Amino acid sequence: MPQRKKIRNPFSVDQNMCFGCGPSNPAGLKLSFEEDEEKLYASWNPSPLFQGYINVLHGGIIATLLDEVGAWCIYVKAGTSGVTSTMTVRYLRPVHLSKGTVTAEARLTGREDKRALLSASLYDGEGKLCAEADIDYFIYPENIARQRYYYPGREAFYFPEE
Repeated sequence: MPQRKKIRNPFSVDQNMCFGCGPSNPAGLKLSFEEDEEKLYASWNPSPLFQGYINVLHGGIIATLLDEVGAWCIYVKAGTSGVTSTMTVRYLRPVHLSKGTVTAEARLTGREDKRALLSASLYDGEGKLCAEADIDYFIYPENIARQRYYYPGREAFYFPEE
């Protein structure tokens, strides 16, 4: 299994109110991320506050997890920022909250000048594949991402070597 490296959240704690990754958003998921050579990962312990049916994670939260891990894959693997253009989610089985920590992962599958294609997956606490997504992102040139969208550059996502 490839070695995973923790990814740093370089965005201002005071200003980052992102529902997916903002550490200061009281209603948010507060995701953190890791990577290996191929993929970006997020693990999250679901609360009953995010259920649809009793003990079942809400489908909108599943889509959010897939989209957020995809966005961070764009930051780290594509070296820029972007916005979701289209996302097709396939819900394969329920994500039961009682099974514990879920894992989302994303992989860059293609890149053009203004577009990046990703494949994302979500696994339940037992490691069973529960959802997949194909995501098409509109990506910005890095200079525009830095100027308009607070993209700090790929290097900002890594902790200093000790």
